[in-house]
Amino acid sequence: MAEVAGKSIPEVGTTMFRPPYTPTAIGAFAGRARGKDFRPTRKTPSHFWAEEQGAVFVEVGMWLRAQWFPRPGETHWRQSVDREVLQTRRSVGICDVTTLGKIDVQGADAAAFLNKIYCNAFAKLPVGRTRYGLMLREDGIAMDDGTAARLAEDHFVVTTTTANAVTVYRHMEFVRQCLCPDMDVQLISTTEAWAQYSVAGPNARNLLQKVVDPEFDLSNEGFPFMACGEITVCGGLPARLFRISFSGELAYEIAVPTRYGDAMIRRLMEAGREFDVVAYGTEALGVMRIEKGHAAGNELNGTTTALNLGMGKMVSTNKDSIGAVLSRREGLNAPDALRLVGLRPVDRSKPVPAGAHLMTKGSPVDAAHDQGYVTSACYSPNLGHAIALALLKSGDTRMGETLRLVSPLTGVDHEVEVVSAHFVDPEGERLRA
Repeated sequence: MAEVAGKSIPEVGTTMFRPPYTPTAIGAFAGRARGKDFRPTRKTPSHFWAEEQGAVFVEVGMWLRAQWFPRPGETHWRQSVDREVLQTRRSVGICDVTTLGKIDVQGADAAAFLNKIYCNAFAKLPVGRTRYGLMLREDGIAMDDGTAARLAEDHFVVTTTTANAVTVYRHMEFVRQCLCPDMDVQLISTTEAWAQYSVAGPNARNLLQKVVDPEFDLSNEGFPFMACGEITVCGGLPARLFRISFSGELAYEIAVPTRYGDAMIRRLMEAGREFDVVAYGTEALGVMRIEKGHAAGNELNGTTTALNLGMGKMVSTNKDSIGAVLSRREGLNAPDALRLVGLRPVDRSKPVPAGAHLMTKGSPVDAAHDQGYVTSACYSPNLGHAIALALLKSGDTRMGETLRLVSPLTGVDHEVEVVSAHFVDPEGERLRA
């Protein structure tokens, strides 16, 4: 420009610009994102306490979570996990669930907004109650599941899975800004603002009564299954309490501001000493949810629908919601569609590994004869043998059938029985105790 105008560069001046105006070398951008610092490590509020207990950690959605808590004399991880599962189901266990996504949804149209986001109904959910919800993508495939607790007429707290916390929040913001711009609703992610602990097992209520301030009624009548509310603990500290369960036991999730998270886990463990309380990690949590038949990340794998997961009736036909119409496509509702089932080996000593495929007895082992596959598997210390969740063609009509489980890559080839996905407490009596 200066050359064409016959002027000096300072006389011509600069173009319009946005910061940073001074060029930055690409090498400087890459400086911190290398080696150990390639991405940040997030630690839960109970992390330092868990380190003191000798916990073994695993990275989950960039969080470090305790997998299990080994004790002296335990030489294999499964010994630790089995102990944590059995002790929780027999008395009470505590797990840090802070990593679950938490989204505050507020505004006059908060209920209508959630009614649009979730395939099941939320418009008439009473204040003080929580509801399990399934979120569909626009193409009718299941995106995520979680709970929405109504703390006030215009205030909900939505939880998401750990891995999908950012994805779900981004999706909700897109709906709010682009699809429903006229709705009076505001969103904010509060995942890091609250330390949250699951207290599960027959003595969960007895433990919490020693921590929750006495003016709050935790009886089954005063705070029933799927209740929620704002409470105080330890002499006035504001907290939130949700009576929800991922383990299949009488269970609660209690949340306090994050800065009190370390003190809270120590107080809970101290209060539970008389009940032989146990801290349990992600492995024990996974075992208990498989025993209960709860779908999780392995089932919500981006290819499954509500029908596949046994939740077809949750897709309301009385309202419009994202993904509901396309979930009814003929191709997603074939008579032999995959259905979630449970599996147990005919020979109880045999494993049932995740990823193994199901074939009818006597059929060739090839894709044309594939009947389904194992999504989640574990050893159940309560049942004394391996169990699994699987997606099986027409699975809801094949209870009691014996199939061939094969995994040519790992040498697995034995028979399994198709059973209900709910191995423990199928009627849900413990949840409502």
